[in-house]
Amino acid sequence: MLNLRPVVGRVVGPLAARLLRLGITPDMVTVAGTVGAVAGSLALLARGHFFWGSVVVTLSVLTDALDGTMARMRGASTRWGAFLDSTMDRIADASVFSALVIWYAGRGGSLVLLCVALFCLVAGVLTSYIKARAEGLGMTCNVGIAERTERLILVLAGTGLAGLGLPIGLPIMLWVLAVLSAVTVGQRLVEVRRQASRSAG
Repeated sequence: MLNLRPVVGRVVGPLAARLLRLGITPDMVTVAGTVGAVAGSLALLARGHFFWGSVVVTLSVLTDALDGTMARMRGASTRWGAFLDSTMDRIADASVFSALVIWYAGRGGSLVLLCVALFCLVAGVLTSYIKARAEGLGMTCNVGIAERTERLILVLAGTGLAGLGLPIGLPIMLWVLAVLSAVTVGQRLVEVRRQASRSAG
């Protein structure tokens, strides 16, 4: 398997160091990335500008690697930083699927795909909630075939293909993502049930 981490590290590391020297904090980068994702989603994806929308959103969500590197360089990874990062991730994810709901409710003109995009939105939120709730109860829930990275790759690949003149790519990716999201929710429920039963016994 191709390992891109060294390549990404060579790009992200120097950029993170430069931003820190300029007085920019990891939290600033986290919020900026979310603002970029929301703007790209609502200003571009929701209006059918799928190629540039996917580019803007992809670049924005890649700040996850940047703010994490900056925090490690400062030696200041905090609970607040982790909370903010997780919260901003949820906002960015929701903006992407909300934009597709808006598109299919308007110029996209497809009630079925609107429902699929809405299901993906709800399933993504539920997937994250199950894990957070499980951890709040002292359990772990690191299972699932479609976690955040996989969900974003699928939906952004779909929008990118649509923007390159392959409109069928987006519906296909949405249907695939809907199925994988449903499976992931099921996997997490089963895992939490298993741990709860074991601790009760």
